[in-house]
Amino acid sequence: MKLHMGPQHPSTHGVLHLLLDVEGEWVTGIEVDIGYMHRCFEKHAEALTFSQIIPYVDRLDYVAALLGEQAYVLTIERALGWEGQLPPRIEYLRVLGAELNRIASHLLAIGTYAIDLGATTGFLWAFRDREYILQLLEWWSGARLLYNLFWVGGVAFDLPIGFLEKLREFLPHLAQGVEEIKRLLLDNRIFIERTAGVGVIPLDVAVAYGASGPVLRGSGLAWDLRRVRPYGVYPELEFEVPYGQGQMGALGDCWDRTFVRYREIQESLRILYQVIDILEKRYPGGGGFDPRGFSGKKMRLSTEVNLYASIEGARGEIGFSLIGQKGQDRPQRLHARSPSFTHLAMLPALIGEGMWLADLVALVGSLDVVMCEVDR
Repeated sequence: MKLHMGPQHPSTHGVLHLLLDVEGEWVTGIEVDIGYMHRCFEKHAEALTFSQIIPYVDRLDYVAALLGEQAYVLTIERALGWEGQLPPRIEYLRVLGAELNRIASHLLAIGTYAIDLGATTGFLWAFRDREYILQLLEWWSGARLLYNLFWVGGVAFDLPIGFLEKLREFLPHLAQGVEEIKRLLLDNRIFIERTAGVGVIPLDVAVAYGASGPVLRGSGLAWDLRRVRPYGVYPELEFEVPYGQGQMGALGDCWDRTFVRYREIQESLRILYQVIDILEKRYPGGGGFDPRGFSGKKMRLSTEVNLYASIEGARGEIGFSLIGQKGQDRPQRLHARSPSFTHLAMLPALIGEGMWLADLVALVGSLDVVMCEVDR
């Protein structure tokens, strides 16, 4: 029989509609139906200036908006010839915001995944720590989720007085909280039985479909754009690229993808400690520092542009393809690359000979999809 899963279903993480072929609780086929959240981002961008587009970018992956902003401003700065010319403090402020947002996104991914599998406490613990990060970002930008903080050529605001001290004080508590979540979920026998060996994504399938981020790394490939195609000041920072190793079941299963996100939180914490030290010792604020950098300059393209730039987002490769005409201050065409879109496209290939309906819920949840990013 045909079974409709969504578009109003808590386990689809938004308005995703899956049309399933089922025999009892055994899923034999799947059709992914998207488009319920479409709001014409790319068409809007053609009528807006480069700086006016940033609030619209926030609403793509609203769970990790700063990472979308980071990808977008990098694209425009590359088109304007400003890449690599920004004051170092601005570059490190962007890394600080991006890694905080990455941790908040992964905490949401792990917490809501716990809910998908029937565990409530892990969700509450993850959101407890995420809430403090959102409070810090609100203190800095004035917004909890949709920040408009990274501007083309700079950032909207420098850090508030006392921000780094509060952050340094919070990080040990965050590290302890993440370890508690690991013991509660990832080491839990029930969680392992629900995720280990379930929803396996073979590496060749992941590569063929263009998977990226924790989904690709969960299948065993240490591919992180911060390392393989470096941008900003990431080459100056020390961190590892976690990847799945099939510790609990099969390589590329749901447990591996969750473990990669947990390890990425640890590496982001490592990055944050380094950035705090650098900002305090080498690039302190004050003294006439203007956080807006080049933002006050006229943003008109000096030549025709056709380029693509991308960064390592919380869900994978976030990229923007820009076509612009000489002398213009807005895109002729702006296309957004969505990792969530790519990962949903893999679902029919992952069913194979079939899987249990409960395992499908575990698989979809492990992809960490944001539907606003899918539909754009």
